[in-house]
Amino acid sequence: MLSIFKSIPTHMDYKGQKLAEQIFQGIILISAVIGFVYGLIIQQFGWTVYIVLAGFAVSCLLTLPPWPMYRRNPLPWQPVIAEASGEPMQKPQDNTKRKKHK
Repeated sequence: MLSIFKSIPTHMDYKGQKLAEQIFQGIILISAVIGFVYGLIIQQFGWTVYIVLAGFAVSCLLTLPPWPMYRRNPLPWQPVIAEASGEPMQKPQDNTKRKKHK
């Protein structure tokens, strides 16, 4: 059961994040303008709020899940370096002498 959830991709690359942000802001802006104009015409502020909230819901549906269009440019990670021997690599030691404070 848990393996099904682990197979769902949960990441988004940097260009995908930028695209999602632009889509989010565009939908919010368009719905706000449409809601304001419609609410002004019919003299009902409630419809303005409903239209903006509907735009918010649509933008969340389009931008929050990591859709494949947001994962087209993955980062090229460096390959893992295999160790030649079975011993783990040791960190270099600092050979500098430290002064004791009195």
